[in-house]
Amino acid sequence: MSAAEVDPAALDELLRRCLAEDLGAGDRTTVGVGVDRLAGSAKIEAQQVMVVAGLAAATRVFELLEPGVRIELLASEGQLVETGTELARIGGSFGTLLAGERVALNLLGHLSGIATYTRRFADAVEGTRAHVADTRKTIPGLRILEKYAVRMGGGLNHRIGLFDAVLIKNNHIDAAGGVAAALSRVNGAGNLGPIEIEVRDLGELEQVLAFEPLPAWILLDNFELVAMREAVRRTAGRARLEASGGMNLERVRAVAETGVDRISVGALTHSAPWADVHMVLAEAAR
Repeated sequence: MSAAEVDPAALDELLRRCLAEDLGAGDRTTVGVGVDRLAGSAKIEAQQVMVVAGLAAATRVFELLEPGVRIELLASEGQLVETGTELARIGGSFGTLLAGERVALNLLGHLSGIATYTRRFADAVEGTRAHVADTRKTIPGLRILEKYAVRMGGGLNHRIGLFDAVLIKNNHIDAAGGVAAALSRVNGAGNLGPIEIEVRDLGELEQVLAFEPLPAWILLDNFELVAMREAVRRTAGRARLEASGGMNLERVRAVAETGVDRISVGALTHSAPWADVHMVLAEAAR
């Protein structure tokens, strides 16, 4: 994971908070047994077919605990690996290996799970014009890493937060007094970047299509397939269309075949099963 993907300083701050949550004042068991200063080694393995995401972040945990720790990465970010694949090797004290194990595996399992689940959605829409994208339904504090994992799985990132894109949602429309009023106010607010507006039915879509200038994107919120196809026909390429609401693997192909450009899937981050990874420690050098 490069600095271009996740800011290194921000990543280190997050990892230190995660370690503090687990370690507190120290690992009582490892110190109590008296093996914390023994030299040891470990390997991290995939226990299932999975897309790797967050391996560099996970192994960074051990470097924060012990600056001289030896890290060898054996898999690449975004790589599809088979069950039993060795992903990384770590050499350091037993105290470091055991102190960092759970934080590292939690991150790697969670992020690789998101990437693996995203790959299933991306594969499901392959051959259509549609791409799958994530949403803001992320665990607070982990959004950047979770959205990184979506990219590793072949998905797109929607906006990162409220600060980097305009998305006029139903509550904005209702508060502003309607579709035209909401669009007029946003257009009058200055250069806020490309505009996307959410519509609940074909009637609201018609109101958007009658507005000048047209927004770049129109989000079809909880549309049935028949209504989506009609929305694609009426829009006729004048704006790009995004489908959202109730997306799952059973439905996503049919949605993609309606002709929409993007399908936002909250489940990519909020419902992805964790990937099964584990760490095996070698016998300590005494």
